[in-house]
Amino acid sequence: MSNTPQFNATPDLQKQCGMWLESLTVENRLSPHTVASYARDLAQFLDFLADHYARPPALADMSALQLADLRAFLAARRRTGAQSRSLNRSVSGLRNFARFLERRDTPVSPAFNLLSLPKQPRSLPRPVAQNDALAMIRLALESAADVWVGQRDAALLCLLYGAGLRVSEALQLDVENLPPGQDQALRIRGKGNKERQVPLLPVVRQTLDDYMRAAPFGFAPQDPVFRGKRGGRLSARQAQMTVAGLRRALGLADTVTPHALRHSFASHLLAAGGDLRTIQELLGHSQLSSTQIYTEVDATTLRDVYDKVHPRARNSQS
Repeated sequence: MSNTPQFNATPDLQKQCGMWLESLTVENRLSPHTVASYARDLAQFLDFLADHYARPPALADMSALQLADLRAFLAARRRTGAQSRSLNRSVSGLRNFARFLERRDTPVSPAFNLLSLPKQPRSLPRPVAQNDALAMIRLALESAADVWVGQRDAALLCLLYGAGLRVSEALQLDVENLPPGQDQALRIRGKGNKERQVPLLPVVRQTLDDYMRAAPFGFAPQDPVFRGKRGGRLSARQAQMTVAGLRRALGLADTVTPHALRHSFASHLLAAGGDLRTIQELLGHSQLSSTQIYTEVDATTLRDVYDKVHPRARNSQS
């Protein structure tokens, strides 16, 4: 490559670095931006090794590296403010470079493959406010060109928000899965083929019944509950587009998605005093740790409310 950067390394290692970057462009067809990012990461790594060895690193050093050396490099990057996303890219790039050298019969340290990716900070789900969820349901009923389509979309939103279903679980429902009575629980087969029971609120059941009565086709036991205009099973893509259209019409944030409605179900239950074990069962989480994230959401919400409305918080900001 004519614009190969000059790395702080001996000529034999510099040559391999340039050839690797060229392969990323020609063989892997990576974008110039991505290749430039990998080049910067590799340059930082070689600069670190030059300081570490008190000399420019050589190609032979790539086989002598220890896991502690690679971990020290990541620790040094983190001390300069590098975030987990950048560190993960560095690790991926170094592993790719090591594989490139191996393909060229160059001895490489096994430490490259032993280095684990830094953990990404877990992002907290953003629940949809109750008023916003209800506004979406109302708009679905009022804005659809076909009445039955509006009732279908409202029923789907009610299931996500009022029963905490994953959108895939709701769309996989067949008529025979619906309980025969008003007060009976819905049996859901979720992740890992595990079955759970979810109570159906009367208002949720009513929206389902209204939709199925208004639909222009009959429902046999094996038919899907949620159907498109041609009668086939409604797709997740169609559901996502429906929620996106309602979200835009109401001016809501991009974080308002079908899955965010499920998050809201859990967050609002917790805020109302629900216990984690019960919420875990309702959501179909195999691990309680997956449910415990909602305690963090609730605490974050409380802090936000405190900062906005508590007199002492306002005074401290003035």
